[in-house]
Amino acid sequence: MEREVLVVGYRDATLLDIAGPVEVFNGAAKVCGGYRVRLAAVGGGFTASGIRLDADDLREVTGPVDTLLVVGGGGFRDAARSAELLGELRRLAGTARRVAGVCTGAFVLAAAGLLDGARATTHWAYCAELARLHPSVEVVPDAIFVCDGRLTTSAGVTAGIDLALALLERDHDATLARLVARWLVVFLQRPGGQSQFSVRSRVPPVREPGLRAVLDAIADDPAGDWTVREMARRAAMSPRHFARVFPLQVGTSPARYVERARVEAAAGVLESGDEGLDVVARRTGFGSAETLRRAFQRVLGVTPGGYRDRFRSTGAA
Repeated sequence: MEREVLVVGYRDATLLDIAGPVEVFNGAAKVCGGYRVRLAAVGGGFTASGIRLDADDLREVTGPVDTLLVVGGGGFRDAARSAELLGELRRLAGTARRVAGVCTGAFVLAAAGLLDGARATTHWAYCAELARLHPSVEVVPDAIFVCDGRLTTSAGVTAGIDLALALLERDHDATLARLVARWLVVFLQRPGGQSQFSVRSRVPPVREPGLRAVLDAIADDPAGDWTVREMARRAAMSPRHFARVFPLQVGTSPARYVERARVEAAAGVLESGDEGLDVVARRTGFGSAETLRRAFQRVLGVTPGGYRDRFRSTGAA
């Protein structure tokens, strides 16, 4: 029996959010059959990444469907405000064996009430916004994809391939999923979480001018001697007051913030050069290669060497 995978798009969706999962399920269908992929949107055809796509009118899809998959893209906010789209998703979700969202498609699912009480993820740049707009959703910010019962959501863009491979593996086994992954030249399960792709973070907005000055100073010199006492001195606060105010305004402890800043600095060195880890560690305030390794595993979920292999500039010797 064929499983119908209904991919739901909308104006200004991301083309790769669509193409990635479609290629996974079409690849599986070529090997063993069992899947039929269908693209739909309210009103039919739509534009994704500037490309006009032919699609069925979502309002005419009667169901049932096996997999209801909502994609992400620049138009996700408008999609999440479309009462007609949300109504159709609720209707079809009631007929589906499982529901999935790629990237910012999680916002659309959440707006439809389909993620209430569930664990979910989205593109790393939007995890905080998803958590703020939909407090009933438990956002898992570092995951490539999250499976919670019949609900599956993924991180951004190419993570839709990871999501589809995971669904394929649940339907069959790792052998078929691995075969399709090898054909697509991707990992069946990529190492590390999505934090490794979000290593460049902006200095968070804070109200206290003294605290803002400290954050700017850390960004300028992450290898500095950033004890709480030194940071408090620069902020013109007592160490006790500083230790209380910092997490309230920045969202993390001073030590974790400094560690993150140093990881970002080390990542930049790893991307652009071939210095040994001991040299990188000394330049960025870690002191030793072992401390650097532990910090990378804790913050990014990968080793420094693994990060360099994936993100090193093609111009680096």
